[in-house]
Amino acid sequence: MALIVQKFGGTSLADRSCIYNVAGIITQKVRKGNRVVTVVSAQGDTTDRLLASAWDIAKNPCPRELDALLSTGEQASAALLAMAVSELGVPSVSLNGFQSGIQTDGNFGDASITAVQSEALRRLIGRGAAVIVAGFQGIDEKGNITTLGRGGSDTSAVALAAALQADSCCIYKDVDGIYSADPRIDPKARKYDHLSYDKMLELCDKGSGVLQRRSVELAKFYRIKLQICSSFQQTKGTTIGESGQ
Repeated sequence: MALIVQKFGGTSLADRSCIYNVAGIITQKVRKGNRVVTVVSAQGDTTDRLLASAWDIAKNPCPRELDALLSTGEQASAALLAMAVSELGVPSVSLNGFQSGIQTDGNFGDASITAVQSEALRRLIGRGAAVIVAGFQGIDEKGNITTLGRGGSDTSAVALAAALQADSCCIYKDVDGIYSADPRIDPKARKYDHLSYDKMLELCDKGSGVLQRRSVELAKFYRIKLQICSSFQQTKGTTIGESGQ
């Protein structure tokens, strides 16, 4: 019985149909006997809309309050997905960053994870629940909600995979892997089957927005093999690991 950590981005959760597609992926894995922890981003353009609301209210929004506001997008995604999984007959529970044990420093808007206290999460997994975690967030030593920067849900997933010693960590995107260029712009772009951590970090530095750089650094440090694949296509994705294996 494998312990799987997986992450779904905002496009993968954009509407009811997408949410139920993701719920189907989760329930299928649970019914095969796996224990599954799913990290989610905010739906669609939710984060941008929340940011716009903040700037409409305040000329210079307080960073603490901005993080409190932005964290709600992922929490909504987690709760909605947990409802959908439960509707499909698999017990499910949603957790925010604090409830999942993610601790951070106090750098609002771009916090770093300092520790993961995974005991509560392990208890839920042990009871057979499909756990849905709000990504992109944690809590600092003063009890403030913090966010991890754009793409921070990737880092949430890798950190949880490391803390739980997961058997696999799959990052689902709206693309079916890592390409040499944006395939929507360059038809000659080629998909990589395998990439080393260092090569992926190089691509991040060149502007690839598929993964947050910090998530790759964390995966390299803990030697966590990442699988980048599509939420919408059942095709082989890109594996990121040591020496591209």
